[in-house]
Parts: sequence; structure tokens; C-alpha cells
Amino acid sequence: MTTILQQVQRLGQSIWYDNIRRGLIASGELQHLIELGVTGITANPTIFEKAIAGSTDYDSALKTLASSRKSLYEVYEALAVEDIREASDLLRPVYESTGGADGYVSLEVNPSLAHDTEATVAEARRLFTTLDRPNVMVKVPATPEGIPAIRRLIAEGINVNVTLIFSLVVYRQVIEAYISGLEDLARTGGELGRVASVASFFVSRVDTAVDAALEERVRHGDDGLRPLLGKAAIANARLAYREFKRSFAGERFATLRARGARVQRPLWASTGTKNPGYSDVMYLESLIGPDTVNTVPPATLTAFLDHGRAESMLEQGIDEASEVMEALSQSGISMAEVTARLLAEGVRAFADSFQKLLGNVDEKVKRLNQEQHVHPGASLGSYLPVVEQTLTDLEQRAVVARIWQRDHTVWKPTPEEIADRLGWLNVSEVMCEQVPALEAFAREVREARVHHVVLLGMGGSSLGPEVLRQTFGSAQGYPELLVLDSTVPAWVQAVTEAIDLARTLFLVSSKSGTTLETLSLYRYFRALVEERVGKAMAGRHFVAITDPGTPLERLAQEQDFRRTFLHPAAIGGRFRVLSYFGRVPAALVGLDLAALLD
Repeated sequence: MTTILQQVQRLGQSIWYDNIRRGLIASGELQHLIELGVTGITANPTIFEKAIAGSTDYDSALKTLASSRKSLYEVYEALAVEDIREASDLLRPVYESTGGADGYVSLEVNPSLAHDTEATVAEARRLFTTLDRPNVMVKVPATPEGIPAIRRLIAEGINVNVTLIFSLVVYRQVIEAYISGLEDLARTGGELGRVASVASFFVSRVDTAVDAALEERVRHGDDGLRPLLGKAAIANARLAYREFKRSFAGERFATLRARGARVQRPLWASTGTKNPGYSDVMYLESLIGPDTVNTVPPATLTAFLDHGRAESMLEQGIDEASEVMEALSQSGISMAEVTARLLAEGVRAFADSFQKLLGNVDEKVKRLNQEQHVHPGASLGSYLPVVEQTLTDLEQRAVVARIWQRDHTVWKPTPEEIADRLGWLNVSEVMCEQVPALEAFAREVREARVHHVVLLGMGGSSLGPEVLRQTFGSAQGYPELLVLDSTVPAWVQAVTEAIDLARTLFLVSSKSGTTLETLSLYRYFRALVEERVGKAMAGRHFVAITDPGTPLERLAQEQDFRRTFLHPAAIGGRFRVLSYFGRVPAALVGLDLAALLD
């Protein structure tokens, strides 16, 4: 039976996996993904940081390396190189069967070198030699200093994954560097067919940035811009693909192609949907086309395997893409400024993740060295055979792997009330993508001199925030959180008397959007706020947190709420605190969201 990933391959696109971890390799899961149709892997400092700090996969190796007197960087590199080599060996049959067109694993050059051409070239050269596999790529950022490094590396026959491309202007420079590098290699008699490169064009981050600017304009009354929400990233990518086709169809590259050169395929990166209100496969389905790669994060791959469609959509709407860019320009949004900022932020984020990674390696090595060699033990007694048999049964039935694959048959034969309740599996990953936007919103509220945040909600909408309030309180300089989950008049009155309505933000929190008590509390406080600040400004004091398509979402739009956060519907009430229901109040009182989600 042909899988959907294999169907995508037939349309000309390779699906790579934007994730790596030792357990992924050792457990056989990566081999399973390859059998499904995954044909490559990308890794970056953030992925390795989560893998090493967030699992025990590397503890044994860390204990051994800790006694070797290696530096922290050398310890990290030893771990990363082993993973990359093993993954590339698993993908070697793909590399061989495609004649070197596919089957690659990418490893990032030290992000701190992003603005140093000479150091980047030297580091990439050293990494490529150390990895010692034909199907590896070194990742080099598309900074002004990275562009000349790309040309030199290609000229040396080193496979390069050019990363952090956001703008068409930079993309043209990347293509020029690649073609010039091939020409340099040809002049020295190099074998052009042995060199491969991809240009990683980042997608969803563009929508995150542009949508924030659009939403601000919509909040100030320009409702005509609403149709542009969620359109910029795909439009930007489609225009990049047009540039790709134009550049590699010309006579200049034809000469190189005749000598065996490959095109530098566009690779769509950052394709996990960051806005839970959008389709979780939109950046995959919309960008399927010939001679492309899409590197897909775990949650997006799972979603695509579950309900994705394999259709060649990339070249549809090219004219519309130009119209979207023109409309954004007319609205005052400069894509040049947006993409320049995203590049700077991307370089900084990878550098920060790399430093955090080294810090986590240091912490883990110290902790492992300090652990006692004698541990208290306990016996299961007569229950031991039953427990062992149960564990064997779970392993034989691959229960854990099937749960992560959202296989409803783990619980019952039919998918009803199972398949649409498994969003908790990747809620932390989804919400990690929202941390920058939530922190920006918290800064906005803080700068508005809000003194109190009052959460109006019942049950699962209020219990988590109340635990956070009692456990952590508020960071210095941030508003105080009050949770109102009661309609007892005395308690409502006490909250009313404790706040300054003009300096209070109300979170109207209801998954269904129909909770009677919550909506009653909203109407009560709305009337008080209107009396205090006037009807025109009252909406700025309210934020909705609800599922998509609920009456509360419509109410928030009609009554001009400051913001609406749409909760992924597949996350049930028991896990609600991990989504917007818990993260929005946590952000507003200054809690460390990344630490809470780690």
C-alpha cells in the first residue's frame, strides 16, 4: 500500500524529518519513518538541546565522556556526530537508490560563527570531514557573512543546507552563491554530480510576524485587512519557488547541468503551524511541488499522516501571491523589514539555544557524576511475573509507539471520541511555538499599566491558573492574577472591590464558549467597565480564550475584545492548563513559559 508520504514523493517533493534523538534511532522509529517515506533529517541546536536535556537517551554516553576531559563543546559534538552518522547510515539506502539526490542528514555549524565567514568555512569543512559520510549536509545560515562561505564550501565539494532564508532578495543571493560555487568547482575539475545543496526557506515564522502586524491594524479598525491573515508565508514561499524555476532554467545553469550538476532544491522549513487557529498541515499541503523538500516537525508529520492530502498545490495561486505582497505593502507592512528582523532573531535564537545546550550538558554531567552508585531498591514480590508479562505485552503490541502515532485502536476499534482527543500528546511542542507571541502580548499588557488580570472561568478553565497563582504568584512588575470561578455574590463583590476597573484585564475563559456562569460574569464586568471607561474602549479590557467556532469567539469579535486565543480543540479539559487556558494567564503575570513547558 502506498503511503501518503510516498504519494508526495511522486509529486516531486521529498519529506524530511525535522527532529533527531538517540532514542528515535535506537528504538527503530526512524527506520519505521523511512519505510513510510521520510527521506532525510534536519537538526539544529534547539532540537539537540531538547533531546539531550529532555531525555535519558544520552546519560550513559555523557558518563563516559565526562571522564574524558573533553570541553563542553567537544562533549556535545561527540554526541551529535554519533547521532548524525547513525541516522545517515539508516538513510544510506535512500541516498544510493536515488543516485545521491536524497537521503541526507543535516548538522548545524556552530551558530556563534554566523557572522564570521572564515570561521564558518573552517568549521563546516572540519564537520564534513569528521562526519565522514557522503549523505550529510552542513547547515550554514544565510547571513551576509554566510553567503560567501556557501560559495566557497560548494566549490570544495561540500554539501550545504543553507538555513534561515526568509526574503526573496537573500534567496537570490543564495542561488547565486550556489551556482558560482559550482562554476568554481568545475574550473578545478571537480565532479559536480557529487555535490548537493538545499536552500531552507522558512515559512510559518513569516505568518507569525506579519499576522501580529495585521492584527494590530485590525484592532484599530482596519477590518479589511483580516483576509490577509495567514497568507503572507505561503505567498512568500510561492514567489521563492518562481524564482527557483527562473534561476535554474537559464542557460547559465544548463551548462552546469550538462556536467552533472543538481539544482539546489528549495527546502520549506519552519512548517509547523504556530497559530492553532490554522490547519495543522497548511504549510505542508500548500507547498507540495516538483524539486522541493519539506522538513516536517513531529507533530505536523503525525497530523499529515492522519489527515493530510497529497496534491501538487505549490504553483497554484502564484498571481495571488503577488497580490498578497502588494496588499501588505499598501497596508504599510514592509516585507524587507519583517524578513530582516526574522533573520536576526533566528540567528540569535539558535545561538541562545546552543548556549543553553552547552549549559544543559554541563549540568547533566555534574548531576550524573554526583549520583550515588547505591540506590534504594524495592521488590514487587509475587506481582513481578504479572508486571513483567504486562510490560512484554505492551512492547510486543508497540503500545507506546502507537499512542504517539495516534492509533485509536490502542483504546477501541473506532476513532470516535479518541482521534479528536489526542492533542495533549504534542501540546507542549505546539505551545512552545507560541511563547514569543505570548511574551510579546504580556509586554503589551504590562506597558498598558494593567494592575490586575481577572480570569473568569469554571472547572478546567480555572483550576490550572489557580494552581499557578497560588504556587508562583506574579513576577515583580507584572499584574496580579485573580481567579473568579464562583458566582457567589460575596466573592464576586470582593473581587470587584479589589480591582481598579480601568487598570484590569479580564480573561473570559471557556472551552465550549457557552459556559453560563462565565458568560454571566462577563456581562456583569462588561457593564461595569463600560460605565468606567466608556463603550468605545471597553473591549480593550477583555480577552477570550476558547475553542474555534464557539459563540464566545463570535462574541469577542462582535464586542471588539483586545485579543482572542483559540485553543486547539483536540486538547481535552484535563490538559487544558498546558494550552492557552493556562499559558495566557501565566504569561501575563510574568512566569517563565519556556521552563513551564520544558
